[in-house]
Amino acid sequence: MHDILIEERILAENDRLAEENREFFRQRGVVAINLISSPGAGKTSLIEKAAPYLDRDGLKFAVIEGDLATDIDSGRIGRLGVPVRQITTGKACHLDAHNISHLLPWVDEQKKLKLLVIENVGNMVCPAEYDLGERMKVTVMSVAEGDDKPLKYPAIFAASAVLVINKTDLLPHTDFSMKAARENALSINPSLKVFETSCRTGQGIEELSRLLCSLAVATGG
Repeated sequence: MHDILIEERILAENDRLAEENREFFRQRGVVAINLISSPGAGKTSLIEKAAPYLDRDGLKFAVIEGDLATDIDSGRIGRLGVPVRQITTGKACHLDAHNISHLLPWVDEQKKLKLLVIENVGNMVCPAEYDLGERMKVTVMSVAEGDDKPLKYPAIFAASAVLVINKTDLLPHTDFSMKAARENALSINPSLKVFETSCRTGQGIEELSRLLCSLAVATGG
């Protein structure tokens, strides 16, 4: 019981900070996206491949990278000329609202910013519970992980607005069923928008980028 009470207090404080973060983004017309997946599903690659489409449409965006260790992924994003900041969590398996609040002054420095992509630590469990103040959660799974992923990790699929099924170029080399994956995900969350993507072939990247642009434009700011 003591452990449960501590966890409840931690989550309550996180939710309070998340609302403050959300209000900060709202006042500045910034759409914040919480990008979540298991390690290796391709979150960073999706950001890299989407960047040219976002630039083409004149959308100013920035990235916050969360990792247990190293700044490898933030280096990849930085080489694209995209504003990026790193959060190294050490042993923590997720980002929280407090992490994000520390970077709000940096976000405020990004003039005409419309979209903030927060790439969470590779994990499909803890990030489901921690609101960062984002507009929406976007979950990424790859065809190498199994089409039963939504059934095994229902909380994150229930909490997300968008599902990206990535690495579709590997389909011929797996037993993954796209039909089963969609059905499993939609059985958890019927309102999910589902995109099928490949960072190698470019499949679905423009469509996903178009969604992000439409959200940012609709928000204004």
